[in-house]
Amino acid sequence: MRLHPKRWLYLTHRWLGIALCAFFAMWFVSGMVMMYVGYPKLTPAERLAHLPALDAAAPLLSPAQALERAGVGGALKDLRLAAASGGRPVYFATPAGARGGDVVVIDALHGEHLPPVDASWALASAAAYAGSSQGLAYLGSVDEDAFTHSRGLDAHRPLHRVQLADADHSWLYVSGQTGEVVRDATRTERLWNYAGAWIHWLYPFRGNAFNAYWSDIVNWLSVAGIGVALAGTAVGIMRWRFTRPYRSGARSPYPGRMMRWHHVSGLLFALITITWIFSGLMSMNPWRIFDSGAAPLQTTALQGGPLVLTAQHATPQALIGAAGGPVRELRWQMVLGRPTAFAQAASGAAQLFDAGTARPLALDPAALKTAATQLIAAPVARIDTLTDYDLYYYARAPHSMMGASERPLPIWRIVFDDTHASWVHLDPHTGNVLGRLDSHKRASRWLFAMLHSWDWLPLLERRPLWDITLLTLSLGGLLLSGSGMVIGWRRLRRRRG
Repeated sequence: MRLHPKRWLYLTHRWLGIALCAFFAMWFVSGMVMMYVGYPKLTPAERLAHLPALDAAAPLLSPAQALERAGVGGALKDLRLAAASGGRPVYFATPAGARGGDVVVIDALHGEHLPPVDASWALASAAAYAGSSQGLAYLGSVDEDAFTHSRGLDAHRPLHRVQLADADHSWLYVSGQTGEVVRDATRTERLWNYAGAWIHWLYPFRGNAFNAYWSDIVNWLSVAGIGVALAGTAVGIMRWRFTRPYRSGARSPYPGRMMRWHHVSGLLFALITITWIFSGLMSMNPWRIFDSGAAPLQTTALQGGPLVLTAQHATPQALIGAAGGPVRELRWQMVLGRPTAFAQAASGAAQLFDAGTARPLALDPAALKTAATQLIAAPVARIDTLTDYDLYYYARAPHSMMGASERPLPIWRIVFDDTHASWVHLDPHTGNVLGRLDSHKRASRWLFAMLHSWDWLPLLERRPLWDITLLTLSLGGLLLSGSGMVIGWRRLRRRRG
């Protein structure tokens, strides 16, 4: 017996909906949690706030001395000095052409290579971060756990886990490669994440036998969810009497309270449900649809050559003294052909110095713009100066998914006339590239960030309007999916009975 297409529509929505409404409800609840408690991360501000200040009176080796004693020759991509590993000042040297994890760590007092990061070294790093060694507890090493699924931590695995004796019962994750603290997670974050980001992103499928299939699981569940929601919307519209009511006088044919709630909430909140499932799918960059294939940026002109530091360059002590205040980190890199030192305090923008003379340095805007136009082999349409955030360059709260990125102002937006319609954001104070947006990534910004977390400045800048709007819509979606779960459970019980 052949079923009418409408009947297929009803059956598809009914039986797939029974399974998927549980995921819908889970996504709505966890999404509301994520509005206020994000996935654990160590923001740049947190990292700097916990770094011990560099001591200008300490017998610090110069970069050239430390590199020579450690047997590190050749040009560098960049070099950092901070008391970030084992509680002592160390150099972090990245050789020119090195990949993400190829960092050489050198003791800044003796020029020795960092020994293998073990439990005692991890505890020393945690003590320096916390400002005290009292009450620290070593919890062992992990390759990956519920709070360290981020691919940005891959270069630091395995991770040593240390618990602090603070009121938040914080866990610190110490890099097994460099000895730096690379993540912190308070007890509040850990507990709420099981009801928030961990379950929202289906992380129960990470770090186990399903790990290789995690992306496909998320993608196809989202596709199925969109299909079920569209089918339910069609059924709901077809079953609603817009003009002539049913004999009962109601617009909905369903006699039961739960069925009526599901019908009405579906008509009211189906669109936002479909939108959120679709935008959640877009966050996965499914099947690489947002990859434009654009060539990497050409930073040769911006850097002006590889970084080579000699005995003639200023000592760390001279740079710390020139900064005129506590310095948490020194960083050297080439900018416009000149070795440049960046002195970073606990907060605020970095101070720039000529690495040779330790004199304050201001970048030449004209030379910087000329170099910036060579980042892409294409004509430049214009260079805009942004003094305020806009729809494509804006800051989010630190706990949010994209809230860890620094968003200084003012910046330049270099608009290229290339096939990918590329924009490059550049910090005119430091000469650092802050990001690249091409047409594919701008589409992702609208299809994911705008539709999923409502990253719209007029709303973000008017909290609690943003909170009220998203919570109201989320509760409506929860009513829709929760009533669907109850209906499905009752139907299954009747069939078993």
